[in-house]
Amino acid sequence: MKTKQLPKSVKITNCTILDPFAEKEFAGEILLKNGKINDVGKSISADGVDELDANGAVVTHGFCDIHAHFREPGREDKETLVTGSQAALAGGFTTVCVMPNTNPPLDSPESISFIAEKAEDLPIQLYPIGAVTVGQNGKEMTEMGEMVKAGAVAFSDDGIPITDGEVMRLALEYSAQFDVPIINHAEDVDLRGTGQMNEGRWSTRLGLAGIPDVSESIMVERDLQVAGYTGGRIHVPHVSTEKSVHAIRRAKENGVNISAEVTPHHLYFDDSALQTYDTNLKVAPPIRSEADRDAMIGAISDGTVDCIATDHAPHTVEEKESPFEYAPCGMIGLESAFGAVWKMLSDKKMSLLDVVRKLTVMPRQIIGFDSDLFAKGAEAELVFLNPDQEWTFGFEHIRSKSRNSPFVGETLKGQVVSVVSRGQIISFK
Repeated sequence: MKTKQLPKSVKITNCTILDPFAEKEFAGEILLKNGKINDVGKSISADGVDELDANGAVVTHGFCDIHAHFREPGREDKETLVTGSQAALAGGFTTVCVMPNTNPPLDSPESISFIAEKAEDLPIQLYPIGAVTVGQNGKEMTEMGEMVKAGAVAFSDDGIPITDGEVMRLALEYSAQFDVPIINHAEDVDLRGTGQMNEGRWSTRLGLAGIPDVSESIMVERDLQVAGYTGGRIHVPHVSTEKSVHAIRRAKENGVNISAEVTPHHLYFDDSALQTYDTNLKVAPPIRSEADRDAMIGAISDGTVDCIATDHAPHTVEEKESPFEYAPCGMIGLESAFGAVWKMLSDKKMSLLDVVRKLTVMPRQIIGFDSDLFAKGAEAELVFLNPDQEWTFGFEHIRSKSRNSPFVGETLKGQVVSVVSRGQIISFK
């Protein structure tokens, strides 16, 4: 990885420009001045500027991940804001929202300010998501208004579902005043029980306790109904079941203010992959059946699911080398995201423009960020892609502090070549 400061004025040439906001694709050039977009067009006349040859790459908006875990404060042995940012850049992500399940959790204006202040020195745009309840205990509401002022862009108790329906109602009503979404981990914990993987023929064959698909869809149904009743904004994270897709589709048809995401790993794997007992494939929600995986691909293709988010979740080697039933849930996913997603979705004839929209425009719109990154004066957040490159993901591609990826050894399609972020160009070739 090589990092250089951008020249004061630089023209990016010899590239295909993919504009996911305007939904256009053309051979052209991009002129940057002082790290900001000055012009985007087919041919730009500019004297006395440096030129950056993109070598035929596709240049598009930097990716945005609205669901990542950088573990700081409290578990810097797994990830820090700095190492998480490096992992993000390696995956083409220039904007990341970090979840609040740190130690202590991000449940106060002061903790939000801590992240916001440290983010000023990072090579990416980083934003904190605040906890819905104090200590993520599911009971006492946090000071949402003050946390929004401090920089919180959404609210979630993350991996701990809000099981109390009245708390969910209050959260949706209160957050609506600030026009920010509530993100609830959709899982009925009693139905999950001691489950370790998706309940089905593979859990039976492997002798592992199963987690039924209805444990997710039941909570999704409840949240959608409460959102419809209150008029609040609900975002469903890491959708993994066909039943949940049906519920989300019905709610959208009925006008509920809802958005949803799917992860690269739920698009890529099905539960047959767990026959190796690889603990890196132990995630929450679990890797589901082939039918569920196909439903996720269909849902992201037809727009029922709005965007792709990684749920990047670093863990130590020691934790993941525990017996399967004791290993924590989660995998890292930033560096492998585009290669995994484009491999699966291009095979289903989804266009590169549509896939890039799911990684750029759509997540930014959900959170309320500006999504027209090619507008004049916008800070340059660009990713250079080689969409035709097939490559084998290995440990050498990981920039995260952790190594818990089941994608190691997988042949992916589409590679991030370079990234422009915060006035720098970072190259990976």
